[in-house]
Amino acid sequence: MHSIPVRLLGFLLPYKRRVAASALLVALSSGFVVVQPQVIAWAIDFGLDPTVEDGELVANGDTNLLWVAGVAIIAVAIIRSFFAYGQQYESEWIAQRIAYDIRNKIYDRLQSLSFAFHDEQSTGQLMSRATQDVEGIRLYIQMGVLRFAYVFLLLIFSAAVMFAVNWQLALVAWAFMPIIAWRSIVTTRKLRPIWLEIQAGMGRMGNVLQENLSGLRVVKAFGREEAEVAKFDAEARANFENSYEASRLQSFNAPLLTGLGMIAMVVTIWYGAVLIDRGSLSIGELTAFITYLTLLQLPVRSLGWMMMILARASSAGARVYEILDAESAVREKPDATPLSSVRGDVRFENVGFGYRAAAPVLRDISIDAPAGKVVALLGPTGSGKTTVVNLMPRFYDVTEGRITVDGRDIRDVTLESLRRSIGVVQQDLFLFWATIGENIAYGAESASREDIARAAKAARIHDFISGLPDGYDTWVGERGITLSGGQKQRISIARTLLIDPPILVLDDSTSSVDTETEYLIQEALAELMKGRTTFVVAQRLRTIKRAGEILVMKDGRIVERGRHDELLRGEGFYRQIYELELKDQEEAFEHDEASRRGRTAQMAAGGG
Repeated sequence: MHSIPVRLLGFLLPYKRRVAASALLVALSSGFVVVQPQVIAWAIDFGLDPTVEDGELVANGDTNLLWVAGVAIIAVAIIRSFFAYGQQYESEWIAQRIAYDIRNKIYDRLQSLSFAFHDEQSTGQLMSRATQDVEGIRLYIQMGVLRFAYVFLLLIFSAAVMFAVNWQLALVAWAFMPIIAWRSIVTTRKLRPIWLEIQAGMGRMGNVLQENLSGLRVVKAFGREEAEVAKFDAEARANFENSYEASRLQSFNAPLLTGLGMIAMVVTIWYGAVLIDRGSLSIGELTAFITYLTLLQLPVRSLGWMMMILARASSAGARVYEILDAESAVREKPDATPLSSVRGDVRFENVGFGYRAAAPVLRDISIDAPAGKVVALLGPTGSGKTTVVNLMPRFYDVTEGRITVDGRDIRDVTLESLRRSIGVVQQDLFLFWATIGENIAYGAESASREDIARAAKAARIHDFISGLPDGYDTWVGERGITLSGGQKQRISIARTLLIDPPILVLDDSTSSVDTETEYLIQEALAELMKGRTTFVVAQRLRTIKRAGEILVMKDGRIVERGRHDELLRGEGFYRQIYELELKDQEEAFEHDEASRRGRTAQMAAGGG
């Protein structure tokens, strides 16, 4: 943990010149802070030259020097303000730029990591690392590094001048500084776990709010509004109590430190008066000492805050580096070459896979799918169907055997070219918060409106879109919440059609839609599959009958393979699935077809 703050300093390297400029400004700013009390001392000692006569303070100095001293004090203040502004500006720029860099690195890393990483992470935690933890690192760079350098130099310069002027009074003045610093650090240690709990509580409260808003329909459907209100209230109350406790400690500590500072000043004035009486100290020098004490109290008290920032940076940095240092289970070889002019010949050669080495999910999977062939994967839940199709785009990597496209091992080609050659329509349909047109063109940003409409027509969704008030410019809600399942699926099919991939991976999930919508989706799928090598996780008989080969899976193995009629003649696992699940679909399909032919005939007769 202690190495994390040091490692975080590596983010400063790309900005060496800005850091050097900031360091120079820090030195100049702290230097002029130290100079100002000395100018005041000079003004008093030479401009006023005060003496005590008959119990009264009498000025004996040159009033012209007072004008010079006044101008000097103003000039030093202006120059100090200029350097302080430059220091603050540079430190803020550097800290914000590093936060920008880290957020981009996190986002880039998350994009490059495989499904295996995301399977074990929660979205809320990843978002927290990209926001709250990065903010902790930003504060560390700005306050814990650059600000600490300013405080450190200010203390060194001030101590040097004070001891050079009068080491005895300097010892008295500085005697209280360690006590103030110690008290600040002790209080910060007490506050640190409370602050961390406040941060964690804010994250939990945000998670409750996000979850509630995302699942609002479920909450209302089950009448759980009061339970959700109570859940949020519990988190909000915990946050209130922790915030109150932190404020209570700070409200006690602040006046205590102020009191210690005042005691230090009183003692310094008293002992300074003794030294003046002895003739070993001037009134101007005592004034300078008092000014130094006033200037140094806040920086010394901030040491505890800086210690807290350092501790927070250690934990925040560790969480961020868990992402930045994560190795993707799917890696692109340095000598990988693009996959071009793809025909679509796909082969699985004795493929095995396991999410963990000790628990294989797939065993001895061999598939030969020449260009244009439709392969349907059928089997019970957990049989490995989805895992098989997830291996082709290298969402996961095989642990045994190999997969080839046009005779090339997919691990030897670039990920970008491989995934551009494979169109995926997943069961978990996802639409972005954008227009319908932008969602269809997501994989082909340069597509024209005519191209988008052509893909939508092929996906049997153009008529629906055209009937909307804003057509293709209609905005869809979060995750496409304003659209039905069938509409989202056809938009997803249009999105895949637009990139025109030679290989398709489909999750044919139409069990939750009505028969008319299913008919439209099946028409769209038929259009999508024309001339393409297609792997379908099949759940509907229409798709299964269309397949050139059906692979029946059970417990991670292919237990049967063949066409529908061939497998139906046997007495194997496929026959069991057919009797339990598919036979009813066939009867319903025949009934729907008869009804559709009847309606068509009636319309024709009416037209006649």
